[in-house]
Amino acid sequence: MAQPDGKKIFFENLSGAGKAIAVLTSGGDAQGMNAAVRAVVRMGLYVGAKVYFIHEGYQGMVDGGENIKEATWESVSSMLQVGGTVIGSARCKEFRSHEGRLKAAHNLVQHGITNLCVIGGDGSLTGANLFREEWSGLLGELAEQGLIEADAVQKYSALHIVGMVGSIDNDFCGTDMTIGTDSALHRIIEVVDAIMTTAQSHQRTFVLEVMGRHCGYLALVSALACGADWVLIPEMPPEDGWEEKMCEKLSANRAGMKRLNIIIVAEGAIDRSNTPITTDYIKDLVVKCLGFDTRVTILGHVQRGGTPSAFDRILASRMGVEAVLALLETTANTPACVVSLCGNQSVRLPLMECVQMTQEVQRAMDGKRFEEAVKLRGRSFENNLRTYKLLAHRKPESELPVSNFNVAVLNVGAPAAGMNAAVRSAVRVGISEGHKMFAVSDGFEGFYKGQIKEIKWADVGGWTGQGGSLLGTKRTLPAKHIDKIAEQMREHNINALLIVGGFETCDRIKQSASGTKRRVFIIETMGGYCGYLASVGGLAAGADAAYIYEEPFDIRDLQANVEHLTEKMKTSIQRGLVLRNENCNENYTTDFIYQLYSEEGRGVFDSRKNVLGHMQQGGAPSPFDRNFGTKISAKAMQWVSKKLLETFRQGRVFANTEDSCCLLGMRRRALVFQPVVQLKDETDFVHRIPKEQWWLKLRPLMKILAKYKTTFDVSDSGQLEHVVRNRPKESDASVAM
Repeated sequence: MAQPDGKKIFFENLSGAGKAIAVLTSGGDAQGMNAAVRAVVRMGLYVGAKVYFIHEGYQGMVDGGENIKEATWESVSSMLQVGGTVIGSARCKEFRSHEGRLKAAHNLVQHGITNLCVIGGDGSLTGANLFREEWSGLLGELAEQGLIEADAVQKYSALHIVGMVGSIDNDFCGTDMTIGTDSALHRIIEVVDAIMTTAQSHQRTFVLEVMGRHCGYLALVSALACGADWVLIPEMPPEDGWEEKMCEKLSANRAGMKRLNIIIVAEGAIDRSNTPITTDYIKDLVVKCLGFDTRVTILGHVQRGGTPSAFDRILASRMGVEAVLALLETTANTPACVVSLCGNQSVRLPLMECVQMTQEVQRAMDGKRFEEAVKLRGRSFENNLRTYKLLAHRKPESELPVSNFNVAVLNVGAPAAGMNAAVRSAVRVGISEGHKMFAVSDGFEGFYKGQIKEIKWADVGGWTGQGGSLLGTKRTLPAKHIDKIAEQMREHNINALLIVGGFETCDRIKQSASGTKRRVFIIETMGGYCGYLASVGGLAAGADAAYIYEEPFDIRDLQANVEHLTEKMKTSIQRGLVLRNENCNENYTTDFIYQLYSEEGRGVFDSRKNVLGHMQQGGAPSPFDRNFGTKISAKAMQWVSKKLLETFRQGRVFANTEDSCCLLGMRRRALVFQPVVQLKDETDFVHRIPKEQWWLKLRPLMKILAKYKTTFDVSDSGQLEHVVRNRPKESDASVAM
């Protein structure tokens, strides 16, 4: 298959021959750790290195023996979709002592291991860095004691460390998201969505405690994702007298015909005096002051459990590959680094710079410097908090600015999960900016028919978790009805438009295949001519191939894929997954590929096919879609407000410049407002896709992890950056929520 343009590096130039890499998981477990382990093992083997598992974390490194085992390609099969960590994790007091680290060094040298990939939290990574700093001294001691040969001190003189952060709390500075956070949010939202139905039935108030002893990320983002009435986090305790304000808010919501209240509390929530705020205290407060039927739910370790989300699998796979590349390129003078996510890019940062900033957050909270703590958490956290306050707490009418502008919101194209969250955000931010907000039903078709009505703050309550499009959406284009649309805009005095338009199923199918030997599933995904779903879904599900329009293929490629699968299944028990984008090729249909695999694989594996269809558009939106829709829409509405003020002259809005009509989207590490007219040269209008797709760089990862020889674009890799307190502008609204 054709490869995406860019700087392609053959792995002969990045050989791991003669190197030994060990991977371990330490501290608390997090969903996605197994995906990271799998990526490290397969990428390490791919470049010719020996790769070892260290079972039970640092305890296994200290104990040695059977805890350190060489990994094979097959030993990480079928672990991508498994939660927790299959190689085990344990806290180790012995490793904190010099004697324990001496034992660990001896065990590593016995296997020739000088490259260590550590997946864990800041404590685990700090311990790894200390181990690295002491390494040469430890080897000297071992030589003096006669436990290793003198030449081994020189041969294994440097220990190289690369870290990946596995923590459901997202409490590590320097990365937009840590491995496990998105999956934990899925568990929380599943519980919240379930609780909301029973709470609504009985008009109850629920107080939910989520994990986050030192970091309120899970509480804050889940509050955004479900539209909670109140949230309590350690970084920003409520002002004194918060109890009365909270009860007033709950009472007002009930008076507004809302049948339930949700309060989300981080387990480390505190007040301004650093006194813990418990769920029982809140329950007693609500019962005493309001008399509401109130229940407490503590989610506990259910947040760590379950299958990792598609986001965590992709994040962990990308980080694992990047970690191996970093180890291949490291020198004796390279500081220990951590692989992080910034926007949609993997970056390398000095490990101790990140650890020190993470520790600064706690010192700021201990010193009651809460504003500083929020800023140290990063722009993403700060933006989440600002957006929650904006959407959850309505200002009194007397405090709202008077803009005299009318803004309409509509959905166009196919329905997509997260649309309703975006509309809710736009409406509430618009009202906060002083605008009169209008909702247009059924897209441009409803627009020209006059299906327009004013929409109020309370009208969008509860929209965040709803799937589809509550406004209604159709594919009707405006060109044929532009005069009627203009007439409706004049009639309603519309000054601005905000238009919102246009995974797990593959995994479940692969799990079905896991129950039988040697079976290949051929899955057709949606996407029109865009292969994003097939490609990224393939990476998340561990697919063997993904056929897309952007990478032309022929019968020889299909035959090579069949032969590759056949060889894999002859050597071990394997399951296969092949994805096909619906419009990848008019001749090589899903039926054709299914029949080809069935015939050519006869006697080795059998085949099944599945066309996913419109089920991909259905269901409740994920935490990612809810939060991304919410934040990107809030940013869009604030941009609209700014432009309205800039272009308002003599009682009219003059929107006659290029930048008065923009598309808001992610580019590398930032959200960018780009004039629509500039997109003309960058867009393939026939196939309705961009001419350049950033995610094509991820496709070689899927091929490498499926054991294909290929090339890999490392043009974005290799540079060790430094932690900065202020990220590039707009990066706060990154794809990482």
